[in-house]
Amino acid sequence: MDRPISRQVIMKRRIRMISTAVGVLGGLAVALVFLSNWLQSGVKASSLVFSTVDTGSIEAGVSAYGKVVPAFEEVINSPVNSRVVEVYANIGDTVEVGTPLLKLDLQSIETDYQKLLDEEQMKRYQLEQQQVNDETYFSDQQMQIRIAEMKLDRMKADWQNERHLDSLGSGTADQVRQAELAYTIGRMELEQLRQKVDNERKVRQADRRVRLLDLEIFRKGMAEMRRTLEDARIRSPHKAVLTFVNSQVGARVSQGEQVAIVSDLSHFRIEGELSDQYAERVSPGSKVLVRVNDKVFSGVVANVTPLSKDGIITFAVQLDEEVSSLLRPGVKADLFVVQSVLEKAVRIVNGSFYTGPGEYQLFVQEGDELVRRRVQLGECDFDHVEVISGLQPGQRVVMNDLTAYKDKPVLKIR
Repeated sequence: MDRPISRQVIMKRRIRMISTAVGVLGGLAVALVFLSNWLQSGVKASSLVFSTVDTGSIEAGVSAYGKVVPAFEEVINSPVNSRVVEVYANIGDTVEVGTPLLKLDLQSIETDYQKLLDEEQMKRYQLEQQQVNDETYFSDQQMQIRIAEMKLDRMKADWQNERHLDSLGSGTADQVRQAELAYTIGRMELEQLRQKVDNERKVRQADRRVRLLDLEIFRKGMAEMRRTLEDARIRSPHKAVLTFVNSQVGARVSQGEQVAIVSDLSHFRIEGELSDQYAERVSPGSKVLVRVNDKVFSGVVANVTPLSKDGIITFAVQLDEEVSSLLRPGVKADLFVVQSVLEKAVRIVNGSFYTGPGEYQLFVQEGDELVRRRVQLGECDFDHVEVISGLQPGQRVVMNDLTAYKDKPVLKIR
C-alpha cells in the first residue's frame, strides 16, 4: 500500500526541477551571447579582399565623367520652312560627299528664285537702255557744241572784219563794239554749254554707278537664295556615316530645324563633365586618363567650355588612340585629369571606399586578426590612393566594406 508523499518532498522536487530549468536556460543564454559575439567579431577569410601597401608613382588629379562621341560630327539643318518629300538614305548608311540624303518641297522657293532671275534680267535691260540713252544724249550735245564752236568762229571773224574796216575808215566804232559783244556772248554760251554737258555727264555717271550698285546688291541676294536653294537639296557634306535623318515623309520642318547628322565613326573623342568647383584644375593641354570598359586610354584636354551650366563645366578630350573596338558613340567613360605625378608615394589600391582626401577607418591584418586603424589618405588616380599616414609598406589592408563593424576595434578572421 502506497504512502502519501509529504509536502516537504514535493517542494524539494519542484525546487530541484526549477533550478535545473534555470541552469539550462542560463547556459543557453550564455551560449547564444557567446555565439553572437563570436559571429559579430569575426569575418570569413574567403570573403575578404586585401590590398598590400607598397610604394610607387601616382598621377594625382581630379575625377570626371564623360562619354564617347565621334571625332567629327556635323548637324545638317533645314535652311527653309518646308516639308519632307522623299528620303534617300537610312540611318547607318555610309555616304559620300554630295550623296543626297532627303528631298524637301522647294516649289515655292524655286518660284521666288525664278522671279528674281526675271527681275535681274529686267534690271540689266534698264542699264543697257540707260547706256544707249546716255550715248544718244551726249552725241547730240557734242553736235550742239560743235555747232556753237562754228558759230563762235563766225562771230570772231565778223568782229575782226569790223575792226579791219574801222581801221580803213569804212566802218564805225559802234559796229566794232556790237561784233565784239556778239563774239563775247557766243563764247560764254559755248562755255556754258560745255559746263552743262560736263555736269550732266557726272550726274548720269553717278546715277549709273547707283544702278550698278543696286544690281550688285540684288545679285548678292540672288546668290544667297541660290545657296539656300542648293542647301535645301539636303546632301552629305562629308564622307561619313548617317547617324540621324528625319525619315517622316510629309513632316513639316522649320528653318534651322535639324534634319540629319553625319558622323565620322572611325575616329572618336571624349566629351567630359566636371563640377565647376574644379574648373581651375582643367585647362587645354592637360593630360587626361580615360577608362572605357576597364581599358585606359590617354589623351589631352582639347578645349574647355567657358560657361558653367547647373554647376557643371564641359570639356573635350583628344585621345592619343582614336581608333579602338571599345570606342563607340554614347559609351560612358571615367575620366581623370592629371595635375601632377607623385613619385615614390606610399599607396594602396583605389577602391569604392575612397571618396576624396581625408581620414578613413580601415582594417589592417595582423596575424589572424583585423585591427581597425585611423588612416590619412591623399590624392589618387584610377588605380591607387596615396597614404599620408597610418600605414606602412607591406601591410595588408581590407578593401571590403566593413562599415557593419565600425564599432569593433578587432575582428577575428575565420
